Amino acid sequence: MYHTIEFAADFTVDLEVSPRRRLERLLIRRGARLSAQVKPYVVETEEGPVESADLFFADGTAAGSVRFERFRFVD
Repeated sequence: MYHTIEFAADFTVDLEVSPRRRLERLLIRRGARLSAQVKPYVVETEEGPVESADLFFADGTAAGSVRFERFRFVD
């Protein structure tokens, strides 16, 4: 299921375009809205557990380990 998500701050993400190609760096701007499938999980860090997600965008690209604090659900 795809959700519309909005990003809370500017940040750079490593975008997987294809498994055969190198990751591409992409600057996502605050307020940008994208349609994505969200696969959530929790990562243990030195500061404690952090909610993260892998984002699979409608155009076929993907971004891994995006913290939930960086985006919110619009729908």
